[in-house]
Amino acid sequence: MRPAWLWLLGAGILASAHGQPPHVHKHLEVALAPNTQQSETTPAYHKITPTITSLALRLYQHLVSGRPGNVFFSPVSISTTLAMMALGSQANISTQILESLGFNLTETPEADIHRGFQSLLHTLALPSPKLELKVGNALFLDKQLPPPQLAVDRIRELYGVLTLAANFTDAAATQRQMNQYVRKQTYGQVGDWLQELSPDTPLVLLNYIFFKAKWKQPFHLYQTQKPGRFLVNGKTSTLIPMMHQKVMHRFFYDQDLACMVLQIEFSGNALALFILPDPGKMSEVEAALQPETLRKWNQFLMPSLLDLHLPRFAISGAYNLEEILPHLGLINIFNTEADLLGIIGQLNKTISRVSHKATVDMSERGTEAGAASGLLSQPQSQNTTWGGPAHFNRPFLLLLWEVTTQSLLFLGKVVEPATG
Repeated sequence: MRPAWLWLLGAGILASAHGQPPHVHKHLEVALAPNTQQSETTPAYHKITPTITSLALRLYQHLVSGRPGNVFFSPVSISTTLAMMALGSQANISTQILESLGFNLTETPEADIHRGFQSLLHTLALPSPKLELKVGNALFLDKQLPPPQLAVDRIRELYGVLTLAANFTDAAATQRQMNQYVRKQTYGQVGDWLQELSPDTPLVLLNYIFFKAKWKQPFHLYQTQKPGRFLVNGKTSTLIPMMHQKVMHRFFYDQDLACMVLQIEFSGNALALFILPDPGKMSEVEAALQPETLRKWNQFLMPSLLDLHLPRFAISGAYNLEEILPHLGLINIFNTEADLLGIIGQLNKTISRVSHKATVDMSERGTEAGAASGLLSQPQSQNTTWGGPAHFNRPFLLLLWEVTTQSLLFLGKVVEPATG
């Protein structure tokens, strides 16, 4: 059997210019709490993780609107990408980006936001005996451009960016260079992330995360049932292998929203949250998917003996987020000048596309998942004695959390699972 691990590749910012370049414990209370005054001993990432969660839920609402089928994306990847973009942009663009992420700059100054991301990335990368995480950022800068030392120093200090020279006039070679770099940093799990690169691109700002985990209580392969029916909708079904175990998990049945809520722990500081609406109740559950709903579920999750049936599956999602982000307030960075890192100067550069792709593969031993995102510019009652079946044989929601930082790494909806 393949080893069970979860990987996330985050963010590349690709900037292109028209014209020639110049010769120069496993609970979620903190993550789901609103932004409040933080004490001096509170880790800085606590100022940003609730906002990342809120952004995730807002993005989810837009992604599922009028879009049938699977949904899967990485809130941490998208928010980190945009935060680095904000740090490297002029003041008006930076303000718009951070406010579109959901930050109140009066309550949380810009400097605190970037220190929060610094703290988040640093903490995610700390060694752990049971959870493997690797986080890093790189700036590929055209050799013909003079390094913007002040801007590079700022982004290196806050985001740990490694600066690498590239020859963007040979776009094919530079594309191979970046793909090889990402493949190496993610131990070969992320290949050919960048599919197209324009020769008038002066820089690429890249973020990657590698995450590896196994279930705390693994499913046994011999208990995986023969393919059973997964009800895609009222008229369509698909055959999918169903993993099975009868163990204690934290569980809650929400009578108000008519859905099961199940938490499964990984062996390290990570967990998965599954939400299974009753038949015909998916739209009501999605409409109620707010931070306060997650807080309610976390409050009432209690250990329960479950006869659990969970599909072994693989899904993916790919999006052009420039169609979604304007609904969140991010408007002026599209089709306007955005002087990334202060090196484009008077050149006419516009950001026209924001791409994001994520995949997940869930099996008996654990979970594999991955994501890539980039900005491209071109010319109520609890039930503790459930004891019955929890049969995930119809569409359900999936949230993957890192516990120490309370970070929502992935969020999605499984509608049409392929065999994992």
